[in-house]
Amino acid sequence: MIIDTHCHLNDKRFENDLDEVIKRAFDADVKGMIIPGADPRELPRAIEIAQQYENIYFAVGVHPYDKELFDLDYLEAHITHPKCIAVGECGLDYFRLPEDETEKEADKAKQKEIFRQQIALAKKYRKPLIIHIRDASKDSLDILKEENAKEVGGVLHCYNASAILLELDSHGFYYGIGGVVTFKNAKKLVEILPQIPKEKLLIETDAPYLTPHPHRGERNEPFYTTFVAEKIAEILQVDRPQLEKQILENTQKLFKAFF
Repeated sequence: MIIDTHCHLNDKRFENDLDEVIKRAFDADVKGMIIPGADPRELPRAIEIAQQYENIYFAVGVHPYDKELFDLDYLEAHITHPKCIAVGECGLDYFRLPEDETEKEADKAKQKEIFRQQIALAKKYRKPLIIHIRDASKDSLDILKEENAKEVGGVLHCYNASAILLELDSHGFYYGIGGVVTFKNAKKLVEILPQIPKEKLLIETDAPYLTPHPHRGERNEPFYTTFVAEKIAEILQVDRPQLEKQILENTQKLFKAFF
C-alpha cells in the first residue's frame, strides 16, 4: 500500500477526470493522498475533494511563488478542519529571484518572513510541515532550526539531495521522494538516497508535475507512485513490499492520519 503524500489534485489539469484518476490510483493499491496548500485560491477545491474521499486529506499553506497571496487568518480559518493534517507547502525558493540586487534581497526577506509565520502556525496547532526548498538549503536549514520546527517535524517535499539537509533527520523531518529519482540526470539523489534512514522516507508525486520515467512528458498522477516505489527499492536493493510497508508506517507516524 502506498500513500501519495504530495499531489495537487485541485489543479485544473484534473478537473475533467479526477474521479478516474483517483480510481486508477486506488486500483493500483495507492490507498491515500495528501493535497498540499500552495495557492490559497485553490484551497476550497482541495477541501471539497478531501471531504468527498475518505482517504484524501489536505494541508493549508502558501508556496513561496505565491507569497503575495499569503493571508494568515485565511489559513488559520481552515486549519482546524478534520481533514487538514499539515501546514505547507511552505519554504524558500530562490530559483526565480529578481536580477536587481535590492529587489532580490527584498524577495528573500519576504519569503523568510512568510516561512517563519507558517512554521509558527504549525507549532500553534501541532501540525507537521510540508517544506519546499529550491536553491535555498542553507537558509531553510537555519530557519527551521531557529524556529525550533522539530517541535512538529515535517517532510522535505521533493528532497533536493542537499547533503546539509540530512541533518534534519534528527529534527523530526522526513524526506519526500518523487519522480525525479527515476530521471537519468538524478545521479546526486540516487547517490544520497542510501544515506537516508528507511524510517524517514516518504513517497510522493507532486502531480501533475515531475512525472516519472517511463511517462515523462505526460501529466503526473498518484498512480505513478508505483514507479517511484519500484525505483527506490531498486536503488536500495530491498524488497519492495517491505519498503512500502515501512514507508506507510512513516506516513502514518508523521501525519497521524488513518489510511
